[in-house]
Amino acid sequence: MTLQLHLVFLILLAAFVHASWNAMVKASGDRFLTFTVIHFTGTALGLLALPFVGFPEPQVWPYLILSMVIHNIYYVFLLLCYRHGDLGEVYPIARGSSPVLVAVFAFYLAGEAPSPQAMFGIGLVSAGIISLMVAKGWPTRAGLLPIVLALATGVLISSYTVVDGLGLRAGHSPWAYIVWLNMLEGIPFALWAVTRRRAELGPFLAAKWKPGAIGGCLTIISYGLVLYALNQGPMAHVSALRETSVLFAAIIGTVILKESFGLRRAISAVLIVSGVVLLQVSQ
Repeated sequence: MTLQLHLVFLILLAAFVHASWNAMVKASGDRFLTFTVIHFTGTALGLLALPFVGFPEPQVWPYLILSMVIHNIYYVFLLLCYRHGDLGEVYPIARGSSPVLVAVFAFYLAGEAPSPQAMFGIGLVSAGIISLMVAKGWPTRAGLLPIVLALATGVLISSYTVVDGLGLRAGHSPWAYIVWLNMLEGIPFALWAVTRRRAELGPFLAAKWKPGAIGGCLTIISYGLVLYALNQGPMAHVSALRETSVLFAAIIGTVILKESFGLRRAISAVLIVSGVVLLQVSQ
């Protein structure tokens, strides 16, 4: 089962947007408050959209609540990754380890069984993404903590991807699920910021609310597109294609930050593109 061409373009757009807002968080001075503004933007926009989508069906709520919890744990681990490791190190591991896990979870929980050809394509995408991690050499023993945190983040990514895939299919309208998830996600970080970082929150918002709001809009666009695709196509295919965000991050670093692309990154890019092509031609 292949993805329709319009879904491929939507997921690639989501991957590019995702790489962009993650680079924004990594470069920000206070990552926690930046995260808070980003995700509370989703809450605010979700509240505005609620009258147009209504309430999700009762059978959808367990997935929504579970997804909200997993997403917020994922955000905590992502912040820990960025505290202890470089973007170019932890991002590829976290994103690259998730497609294979999604394929396994989707098989056992949703009965989605990718063909051997599709599994090989998923493997190529993951191998290419993870190989970006060693583009500047193998990590040292001192870098073990960021790797462990990134792998845990990958498990969380695969978990919320499958939960959201199942939740979307449990209801009749994907838009209710998308809007309510965006609305719920930002609440825990906002409550923590108000109760524990109140003195710093006001000055931060006065100085940096615009970049945070832009990042929030990028986040909504990115995962909204992914959720829509999850409702239309096989989870393993969507996950593997989405993680090409790592390749976009490498390109952004090369073009905008003037980082060297290098032979290893070129080989990684070939692996990723080959895997994506194989996924699309697999049946």
